[in-house]
Amino acid sequence: MWDYSDKVKEHFFNPRNAGPLEGANAVGDVGSMSCGDALRLMLKVDPQTDIILEAGFQTFGCGSAIASSSALTEIIKGMTVDQALRVTNQEIADYLDGLPPEKMHCSVMGREALQAAIANYRGESWQDEHEEGALICKCFAVDAVMIEETIRANHLTTVRDVTNYTKAGGGCACCHEGIEEVLNKVLAERAAQCELAPAPAAVATPKPAKLTSVQRIRLIEETLDGLRPHLQRDHGDVELVEVDGSTIYVNLVGACMHCQMAAMTLGGIQQKLIEALGEFVKVVPASALQQAARA
Repeated sequence: MWDYSDKVKEHFFNPRNAGPLEGANAVGDVGSMSCGDALRLMLKVDPQTDIILEAGFQTFGCGSAIASSSALTEIIKGMTVDQALRVTNQEIADYLDGLPPEKMHCSVMGREALQAAIANYRGESWQDEHEEGALICKCFAVDAVMIEETIRANHLTTVRDVTNYTKAGGGCACCHEGIEEVLNKVLAERAAQCELAPAPAAVATPKPAKLTSVQRIRLIEETLDGLRPHLQRDHGDVELVEVDGSTIYVNLVGACMHCQMAAMTLGGIQQKLIEALGEFVKVVPASALQQAARA
């Protein structure tokens, strides 16, 4: 499991500025429910001074998404919109005393929402629609421009880095070759600017072999077994209940059952299973399966 800072936990359990913001004159929406992360950022900006007086957010996502959104609203209050536009995703992560690498995409999403909200305030068009041929990751709707900007802003060097910061390549892995092309382009430009030899090609992440149903379930169980000692250390555990296509139903047991961080635990389990299987899966409490059966 990931090691979250005390500040991440604080902003998750007690998020600042959560909920609708009355009188907001700037709204930015990014992400989507289908991709697992969505954020609405709302600002109340003084039209005379362009100072952000208040900020609020509504988010659907993991604990890191909530904490990053909360942190962002605290950072930008009192800034002018021009100052706010200079806030980087790394500053959001630093404000929280760091985020696990696999959760840096939450801070990137916050920066995008800020850009969208300020464009809305200025009456400009900001949308995450993609030009034909520019879409790299179809699973999470991430285009080449976002990947390139994120690589440059955060000095990324591997496909895994790009996945951690943008989620691109975290699903079926079919887009890894496209990610490598963008990555190699930026690395070569970076090397040229430093008057170095051309950067080596990014190491390709091999596509996982197609698993049989039995192999897939066995790999899921092995992954859960690897996580079990961390849960048992806190007197909890996880049980595999059912596998239905890309949906994996589990039971959290022991201390994990009623833990306030259960949602974060499920999110961590889901990410580890995605990495192990090489495909996007959703981890759902088994109670949802039981409710569906009764319906």
